[in-house]
Formats: sequence, structure tokens, C-alpha cells
Amino acid sequence: MRGDLIVAVTGASGSVYAQRLIRFLAGTDLRVHWIVSEAATLVIRQELGVSIDPLNPDPTKLIGSPAPQIAGHSCKNFAANISSGTHPTRGMIIVPCTTGTLGSIAAGACRNLIDRAADVTLKEGRPLVCVVRETPLSQIHLENMLRVARAGGTILPANPGFYSGQKTLEDLVDFVVGKILDRMSIENDVMSRWGH
Repeated sequence: MRGDLIVAVTGASGSVYAQRLIRFLAGTDLRVHWIVSEAATLVIRQELGVSIDPLNPDPTKLIGSPAPQIAGHSCKNFAANISSGTHPTRGMIIVPCTTGTLGSIAAGACRNLIDRAADVTLKEGRPLVCVVRETPLSQIHLENMLRVARAGGTILPANPGFYSGQKTLEDLVDFVVGKILDRMSIENDVMSRWGH
């Protein structure tokens, strides 16, 4: 696959999934565009004790090491190159994905750069992975998931498996992150695999 990868973080619980994914991507040669919603910065501070500026998100603060190939974008910046289908990307990951963001994508309502980038990803036929982290799910949530899936997106709930001997919280996080990377066809050995 050619092009850059877009990673967005929204305000659902589960910031650790985004942190682990960004940490992995920082060790690759992929160019990444990183968007963080304002609500996500509150959750990241609560869950990880890290302060992120939503207008100028710095991945170094999230992962604790330099990541020069990861470019942060303000979620208010509709002029960003990733807001256009003419900018080639290999797809987009929203991790975690709030049900509000999911609803905006399902409705085609581009309220911010995250929604717009997801809209562009779908219209260009590129992979969109929404890591929904909510429970229980209402009928509205389920209908929005179905609409996004029918439009070409992947709904990948943050549901770790337990069949490969996961013993720690990190193992469970890695299981979900490994599934995300697999769905984007990014080679990885993040998770323990069945039968290995």
C-alpha cells in the first residue's frame, strides 16, 4: 500500500490503545498524520497523565520519545492536506472511536478534521478502521456501525482475546493493536497469535 497513514484519537476511554499504536508506528518508516480531538486530550490526561495540545498535538509527549515521521494536526484545521482525497493515504484508524464520532461519520457530518478525513477515506475507497470503545451499545450505535460498515469502513471493537495466554494489561492492549495493524496490512508481531 502506498501513502501516509492517518491516526485519530477521540474522547472514548482507551487512550492506551492509541499510545501503543503510535509507539509502534514511531518505530516504522511510515509517515503518520495524527489528529487528537479536544475531548481526547481530557481522557488522555485522566487515563495516562499526559497533557496534549489539541491544536498542536505532539506525539513525543504521548510516547515519551521522538517520532519525526508523525505529524500532528489540529482537529480544527480543515486546510490540512489530509482533508482532501487528492492526498494519497493508505487509510485511517480512529482509536479509540467515540460513538459520537461514529455517528458523524455515518451521517456524513464533517464537524472537524477527524470527521472530514474519515469522510474522504471512505469516498476514496480506502480502509477506515473505527476502534469503538463503548458498552452497552444502543440501537443507534449499532445502526451507525452498520452504516459505516456498508460504506466500506471496518468496525473493530476494543475487545481483546484471551486465547493466546494473555497475562497482563499490556498483552490485552497489544492484542487489539495487533488486530488494528493486521486490518491495515501493516506487518507486525505485536500480539501473540493463535497456535504460536
